[in-house]
Amino acid sequence: MNKLIITALDFFEAESPLRRPIADATHEIPAIRFIVARLTLADGTIGEGYLLAFHFSPQAIRGALADVRALALGHAVDATRQFDRTCDQAFEYFGDTGLQRWARGIVNIAMWDARARQAGVPVWQLLGGQARRVPAYGSGGWLSYSLEELLAEATGYVRRGFTAVKLKVGSPELGRDVERVAKVREGVGPNVRLMIDANQGLDYPAALELARQVEPYGIRWFEEPLPHTDFAGYAALRKNTRLALAMGEREYDVVALRELASRRALDLWQPDILRLGGVEGWLDSAAMAATHQLPVLPHFYKEYDLTLACATPSVQGVESFDWVDPLIDRPVRIEGGHACPSDEPGWGFRFKDGSLRELKT
Repeated sequence: MNKLIITALDFFEAESPLRRPIADATHEIPAIRFIVARLTLADGTIGEGYLLAFHFSPQAIRGALADVRALALGHAVDATRQFDRTCDQAFEYFGDTGLQRWARGIVNIAMWDARARQAGVPVWQLLGGQARRVPAYGSGGWLSYSLEELLAEATGYVRRGFTAVKLKVGSPELGRDVERVAKVREGVGPNVRLMIDANQGLDYPAALELARQVEPYGIRWFEEPLPHTDFAGYAALRKNTRLALAMGEREYDVVALRELASRRALDLWQPDILRLGGVEGWLDSAAMAATHQLPVLPHFYKEYDLTLACATPSVQGVESFDWVDPLIDRPVRIEGGHACPSDEPGWGFRFKDGSLRELKT
């Protein structure tokens, strides 16, 4: 049998410890859960991919994974764009975005891992890139945190060498958001870059007022201040505030990027590799951002985004959470506020078998 053929595809669950629920402006999150895809090629090569599932739609994602498994088995691992087209055609009736795109994405990522491992090279080398350190920022600052917890996390990042920190905003009371930003700025000092993220939890008047009130604290960018489809609102906000605007993590295609860029309503593009369906979707969106001279700062998946940054000059940083680190054998190394790429084959890490539970689909 052709050694490139996918002969098995299994799915697993993993969970990162969480002392108590966390919350942003739109969701309360009781658990940090992941889904892991592990595919096997005819020659025994194994590739992995993962997605951040939290607790949302557990039955729906199982169904989507079962559907995508049927399409992946027997497929050649090096024909990733063909696989993407096959999935889109099969999923078109019910919509090829949403959960269907996530399922396609996790398998696409596992395919790239297996393909690179079979060749004995990192994914960045397979893409024609060169290893480079990329700035990383510490992310979190949940609205459910007390001021003490917020400061402990932010200053903890700085002690670990991070030079940029992001916190959540979008509280019901504007004054609380402003106080949190002021306290973090005081705690981390004037030289640490500070960003805020509303997770689409504000309307235009509230976002405008918050932007104006936190401007004196040197905010590097304001992420998802408004619902991601409010293109006119983003254009008005960018015109009437001095803060840079960032979004993109909710997008399954480049429609929002194209629309916001044409309105000069965006400063930073934040692609999510799972929502965009995998490596090709992520790279295509980054290429479009570059044509509009928009820097790329991807959403969440530092293990993948760092690798892709080595082949994408427009990537200016990666987001860092620690959630997946205890579950994998080689966490991304952060030194001096920079993420350092791995020379190991594939994506450079694997999930520990002891952290995985079989997911029935």
